[in-house]
Amino acid sequence: MNPQPSTYSPHRDWKALYRAAILETDKSVIEQRVSEAEEAVLARGREVFYSYATIEEKAELEDALYALRAFRSAWEHLEAA
Repeated sequence: MNPQPSTYSPHRDWKALYRAAILETDKSVIEQRVSEAEEAVLARGREVFYSYATIEEKAELEDALYALRAFRSAWEHLEAA
């Protein structure tokens, strides 16, 4: 007997990963958190491209990816200074 594949997608938790990344204060894990959040946002974006998603979620995904990239850029700039 083969169990049915789960319809759960870890990418649906992209908001939690996004919040964790932008609120992280430990400099030793910021890069990892941002990378994880970016990956989840991009993966969820691919999922909604091929399936139903609200306009609001699509806009949230775009905004989150923009913010994560800006956050990464600012963090890298501060680290280089």
